[in-house]
Amino acid sequence: MRRRDFSKLVGVAVAAWPLVTRAQQTERKHIAVLLTLAAGDTRAQTFVAAFIERLQQLGWIDGRNVQIDTRWAAGDADRIRAYATELTALAPDIILATGAVSVEPLLKATRSIPVVFVIVPDPVGAGFVDSLAHPGGNATGFLMFEYAIGAKWLELLKEMAPRITRVGVIRDPANPAGTGQWGAIQSVAPSFGVELSPVNVRDAGEIERGVADFARRPNGGLIVTASAPAAAHRELIIALAARHKLPAAYYEYNSAAGGGLFSYGPDFADQYRAAAAYVDRILRGEKPADLPVQAPSKYALTVNLKTAKALGLAVPSALLARADEVME
Repeated sequence: MRRRDFSKLVGVAVAAWPLVTRAQQTERKHIAVLLTLAAGDTRAQTFVAAFIERLQQLGWIDGRNVQIDTRWAAGDADRIRAYATELTALAPDIILATGAVSVEPLLKATRSIPVVFVIVPDPVGAGFVDSLAHPGGNATGFLMFEYAIGAKWLELLKEMAPRITRVGVIRDPANPAGTGQWGAIQSVAPSFGVELSPVNVRDAGEIERGVADFARRPNGGLIVTASAPAAAHRELIIALAARHKLPAAYYEYNSAAGGGLFSYGPDFADQYRAAAAYVDRILRGEKPADLPVQAPSKYALTVNLKTAKALGLAVPSALLARADEVME
């Protein structure tokens, strides 16, 4: 090869190298997101915003070096399964999933695409991971809370409304987590002198009928356990509790902010921020099997005094002093 031709070839290669490098640097990763909530749910929008903001802080910008595809299932089990199939078929680099009801169909559809989950109550019992410390498969993430929190809901409800002798437990009977939360409440109910009644939450009609039937007898209260249908029908449940004058305990902040008597639980937005950090680590080469499932480190009590007054309840000052937030 003549010297002039060799120099020309090298010059072309050198000129092309920055283009190759830039292409590699701007190659987009693909994140799929499966949410059990509705797109119009303001709390859900807060969760997604927290996730995306944390991703941006870690260097992942939607539309630049990452593509994010989101599906909103609005608490519909059939839609969740359909979206799980659809998203895995897209072969994303990673999937963020909310709740056990979305993780289950995803893991049936794929055991190779990494899945980071949030707000899952019992990933070991559900078979999603081998153990909390060593997940062992293609999924890891963040616990919703431990079932023992159910005892705290009943304790707080009885403290705020000492006259109640009956509690309707709003739950999803098709979800094993609903059974677990029910069991935790049931284990302490005798010590509080309370009779429990399950109120199922498969759809709006069933919720309305169940709450109305329960409210026919006096001295009743409600505990709303965590489930995708309960989240999707949150506003309806709050309205029914107000209509029937039922003191009610909720598992998440937005219910108290939306007019519920009180909530006690973790900050789920923090889980989405933490999930973004796990997504970042996996996209950079770490494996879900090596990232431990984490539990919430803090629980917050929020009390809505306006609702308490509407129900004719005088919330003890000692309880208000313990509250993380009191809404006037």
